[in-house]
Amino acid sequence: MTLPADFTAQMQQILDADEAARLFAALGEEPKVSVRRNTSKCAPFSAGSAVVPWCPDGKYLVCREAFTFDPLLHGGAYYVQDASSMIIATIVRRLTQDSGPVCYLDLCAAPGGKSTAAIDALPSQSLVVCNEIMNNRAQVLRENIIKWGSPYCVVSNNDSAAIARLGAFFDIIAADVPCSGEGMFRKDDEAVSQWTPALVEQCAARQREIIDNAWKALKPGGFLIYSTCTFNREENEEMIEYIVAGHHAESVDLHLDSDFGIRRGIGTAYHCYRFMPHITDGEGLFVAVLRKSADELSMPAVRVQAAKPRRGNEPAVDRSVGRWLVRPDDFQLSMVSDTVVAIPRMYSGEIAALGSTLRVIHRGIAVATAKGRDLVPTQSLALSTALSASAFERVEVPYETAIAYLRGESICIDAPRGIVALTYRGTVIGFVKNLGNRANNLYPKEWRIKSTHLPDSIPEVV
Repeated sequence: MTLPADFTAQMQQILDADEAARLFAALGEEPKVSVRRNTSKCAPFSAGSAVVPWCPDGKYLVCREAFTFDPLLHGGAYYVQDASSMIIATIVRRLTQDSGPVCYLDLCAAPGGKSTAAIDALPSQSLVVCNEIMNNRAQVLRENIIKWGSPYCVVSNNDSAAIARLGAFFDIIAADVPCSGEGMFRKDDEAVSQWTPALVEQCAARQREIIDNAWKALKPGGFLIYSTCTFNREENEEMIEYIVAGHHAESVDLHLDSDFGIRRGIGTAYHCYRFMPHITDGEGLFVAVLRKSADELSMPAVRVQAAKPRRGNEPAVDRSVGRWLVRPDDFQLSMVSDTVVAIPRMYSGEIAALGSTLRVIHRGIAVATAKGRDLVPTQSLALSTALSASAFERVEVPYETAIAYLRGESICIDAPRGIVALTYRGTVIGFVKNLGNRANNLYPKEWRIKSTHLPDSIPEVV
């Protein structure tokens, strides 16, 4: 790989000669592959696993597996994520160690790695809003959030200006802002070919706009987690200086350098942390946390009283699908178009406010879809951690059957007629309607594995 000359010159200006040389050498090496387990679906890693130092739920793999052909990935048992990005879990735990449930926003969330890490790290029953501005990326985000299974999630498709209109709504906002991508050079040839000094300036301008809008949606006393996957100071330390000066923010010391040997920021007195491939086993990442003054005047958060379900719908919904949930009383059920949706009652007002202001593409659990007189359970329910284990018959299937199901093929199973939940190695991967001689496949068409290839061996990731 040939690095852009302007980039190497820039790094040589901010690093000493020896460190710059080590960085350039590291950018020519093969990156390590790592995964992070879903703490609600996957047991802790076995002894001897190469655990990520700053994330006990993450581990390094010896080589890249055929993840597409692992049913456990499709069931949300784990997420393939760069080790550096897993630091979000540690940061979130440290910020919330003495708090109850919070309202959390991942502003630039696609494809969902940092969102799913935050879900597992936040206090139980925290509301997590995962937002993405690009529609196609928002759909990928929605799929990954559904697979993770938390019923306390909302997925939205908006720009930061729409988020600002919520007012002071969130206790914590994570902004992994679009950047020039220097930290991805050894994984992404396109990032190398597209990089220019002008791109850095363009990204910095966009980052300031995003942060200015995000700040309006942060509660007084709340935390902003700012991150990029790039190395230059303009998008990193200088952006933190901009936030401190422009918004009177407090820089928060996370002690990541002393705990994990992570590099401190360059040329700044503020608490900034750099994951750099010549120092840590992971790709380039910059992160810092800022706190909004508790005394700062902010626009009140949008509040909307949740609409009460129509009397004609509520009894039918409760009788037919409420029993499919572990704790049905914790959820408010309603019809959205042809779908029964369950949202946590404790956040009914907040979720209504989000829906009145944002383009929301997923909330809570899409429990069932009306098909004539029948209510057919959805993939969202199948993968939800709120699915009652006694709601449907469960059948463990072998690898070949699981892959056939994930391709959308008809399969045969030994089970009673009716809706059956398929499991692979104990993890639910979806529903079928068993007719006796065959089972109708209910796996979403847009999620299906399209390749007919099979790996030489069955993936053994977690």
